[in-house]
Amino acid sequence: MSHILIIGAGGVSRVATVKCAMNSQVFTKITLASRTKSKCDEIAKFIKDRLGVEIATAKIDADDTEAVAKFAKKIGADLLLNVALPYQDLTLMDACLKVGIPYIDTANYEHPDTAHFEYKLQWAKNDDFKNAGIPALLGSGFDPGVTNVFCAYAQQNLFDEINEIDILDCNAGDHGYAFATNFNPEINLREVSANGRYWENGSWITTKPLEIMMKWDYPKVGVKDSYLLYHEEMESLVKNIKGLKRIRFFMTFGQSYLMHMRCLENVGMLRIDEVEHNGMKIVPIQFLKTLLPDPASLGPRTKGKTNIGCVIKGIKDGKPRKVYIYNVCDHEECYAETGAQAVSYTTGVPAMIGSMMIATGKWSGKGVFNMEEFDAKPFMDELNKQGLPWEIIEMDPDESRVVE
Repeated sequence: MSHILIIGAGGVSRVATVKCAMNSQVFTKITLASRTKSKCDEIAKFIKDRLGVEIATAKIDADDTEAVAKFAKKIGADLLLNVALPYQDLTLMDACLKVGIPYIDTANYEHPDTAHFEYKLQWAKNDDFKNAGIPALLGSGFDPGVTNVFCAYAQQNLFDEINEIDILDCNAGDHGYAFATNFNPEINLREVSANGRYWENGSWITTKPLEIMMKWDYPKVGVKDSYLLYHEEMESLVKNIKGLKRIRFFMTFGQSYLMHMRCLENVGMLRIDEVEHNGMKIVPIQFLKTLLPDPASLGPRTKGKTNIGCVIKGIKDGKPRKVYIYNVCDHEECYAETGAQAVSYTTGVPAMIGSMMIATGKWSGKGVFNMEEFDAKPFMDELNKQGLPWEIIEMDPDESRVVE
């Protein structure tokens, strides 16, 4: 029995909150708080109308550690789920430390003024969480999150040693706009326009943005152009998957998206530093965010599927083995259930499951943890129950789904 405080009111929050309400035997009380209370109220109304579950709402500034801590203590929250922005990870972790409650998020910390993301500053709080006797669960989304759990499940159940991992993220949805992003535009565009990076033979190798591309045949979706990016789960998997020799991350993009992004980058609209405009200081990428469709508004117009998974190669019983673990999600089905499209759904459902693992004590500990550090099976079981069923394809060790 747990009172969960959820911070943030975007598409991911909507899904996570709906799913918490659908599991009210675990989350016996839900409080949803955001800087814009009206967004919380709209989600609360959706839940009341659909599920008959009452949730509390409040206005809160996630950048204000003291205010969040006082509020969490006042309402008697048992754990905090951060589905706000990655910029606010550290302030919300500190709020949890002040109150002595577990912390869960879906993406690692990013500094607003630097297009760089890593776990270092969150991992640095490990001793603080140990001393407080509480856990912090990092990256409980899909990627990071479910992809980490897929790798942990493979390590714990399918392999004696894992040597190679390719994480593959395909969104084949169509929202009908010439250009829009499926999650926060500022975070999305910073991520995609950054240098690529992968890990091989003990070293990180840097590539130019979108320099490496392959055509991959995704089950139930088809062949899609997939580009190598740096993605945060690789940083923790390198630490926690033993015997690893290479790990890469690929994401699909259509040519229209890439053309628009490159044009915007060429004219300076992806800049994250301040520029002067008509006597005012503005940050171009934040201004662009204002002009683009709100990702939370894409739900009713998005059709198609996502396919996210891991191709894992290694050794079992002295023989080479290769498996492909993945989930396929349908945008329209996600919207019908939660009022949000599949990109929000595939992050929001694991955010709820990670919170459930902590709330029920199936995952426990003192300190800062990544997803793959726990027993994967209970999380994998919940994926099947909560709307993200997974499949495993046994591949020939030399088999590839790359289309030449």
